[in-house]
Amino acid sequence: MGHTVEDMNDGGQRFLADAAARGLDVDVVERPAANSLEEAAGILGISPADIVKSLVVKHRDGSFLFALIPGDRQISWPKLRALVGVNKLSLPHADVALAATGYERGTITPLGSTTRWPVYADATITGRRISMGAGAHGRSAFVDADALTSALGAIVADISEPN
Repeated sequence: MGHTVEDMNDGGQRFLADAAARGLDVDVVERPAANSLEEAAGILGISPADIVKSLVVKHRDGSFLFALIPGDRQISWPKLRALVGVNKLSLPHADVALAATGYERGTITPLGSTTRWPVYADATITGRRISMGAGAHGRSAFVDADALTSALGAIVADISEPN
């Protein structure tokens, strides 16, 4: 079920190396390409809520943060702005997110990001085993959400709303 560092691309290697360095147990699985989060959930045999999106969020000052949001929910911009203490946040274009993290959209994860941006996790992911991007297309990682947020030093709070 798992993969060695040697058989994954650079993003996948960064993901695994960072998880190992943090003592985080992740199971990486290969899956066919999916055109949507819902399709990926179907392939993996889980619900969209069990896939956690790693969204790159841009500050007005040019810095970034990660927002970990369940697949059946979306960022609540007012809640996240209040928590971060700013009045403007945005989702950058894919090329900007790639430059900020080293990951292409669809593979983004805080683990192995080329820059360690702060991580904010929605409270609804706690206490569950979740799936998330593994740094490479066609791969998903399963991980305990509480271990993940602890390993990342994430701020866990109510930052989402239903889609």
